[in-house]
Amino acid sequence: MLHLRLMVPADRTDEVLQLLDATVGTAHLAVLTGAARDPQGDVVLCDVAREAGDGVLARLRAMGLDQHGSIAVEDIDLSLSARADLAEEQAPGEGADAVLWESLTDETHEESTLSVTYLAFLALATLIAACGVVLDNAILIVGAMAVGPEFGPLAGLCTALVQRAPRLAWRSMTALVVGFAVAMVLTVGFSFFMDAVGLFTQHKVQGSRPNTSFIWQPDLMSFVVAFLAGIAGTLSLTSAKSGALVGVAISVTTVPAAANAAVAFSYGDYSQTWGSTGQLLLNLAGIVIAGTVTLALQKVLWAWHDSGPAQRPRR
Repeated sequence: MLHLRLMVPADRTDEVLQLLDATVGTAHLAVLTGAARDPQGDVVLCDVAREAGDGVLARLRAMGLDQHGSIAVEDIDLSLSARADLAEEQAPGEGADAVLWESLTDETHEESTLSVTYLAFLALATLIAACGVVLDNAILIVGAMAVGPEFGPLAGLCTALVQRAPRLAWRSMTALVVGFAVAMVLTVGFSFFMDAVGLFTQHKVQGSRPNTSFIWQPDLMSFVVAFLAGIAGTLSLTSAKSGALVGVAISVTTVPAAANAAVAFSYGDYSQTWGSTGQLLLNLAGIVIAGTVTLALQKVLWAWHDSGPAQRPRR
């Protein structure tokens, strides 16, 4: 269930109440008359089944409530109520399959912002991966994959393509391009430093590395794995099952490929540099294509379950 807190201009309260009362999947409707001070008006509280949430939010925005009032949404971890159970039964579809597009757009907008924290995590992940490729250590590679924050901008780009949001697309592309560029430049400098102190050597980079040689040798399987990971990552975001994102992160070699390209470049091994760059681009493309297709299918399929007003069964 979702909990809605609405600040509504007094002259629009009846209209909002009629919408909520007529929409299947709602329960626990309450009105605090005159309780809102900024903006002035009434406070309307309501619980709504997750599978009906996107339709309700879309209609509230169509009424202009986001411009003249406010709409706040939060998840309810536990609701012991027969009315809530009835609302979930009446709402079409399953809550785990529902996509809250407003929430997804807002979340990916935040995750795809080019910030100091984002750059720091991506740079640190790339530096850890650099140590992993030189030492041929699979554990460090997996750790670097888990630290990397690049799935946020990738999800933002997929959402932008489906929602036709050019600003979000530009923000996501900027975060990806600038983020990886900064991380790889720092990794080149890191490689020079580690070589100077004797911790990195050209022999280690160009020698036999059975555990990590796949990073600069992209093939069709690289795209297949990235495509499947993109589907899993998108479903984890839309279904609010964020735990699956860890598995997605350690399934694709975006960060290790960027690290290997930078380390190889610092030693003048351009064959590894181009191979790793190809691996990076192949993984990014696979995730974006899979995520966009998944979101597009979810949007089409879930449109059949739209729970609009005047659909509540009579009691």
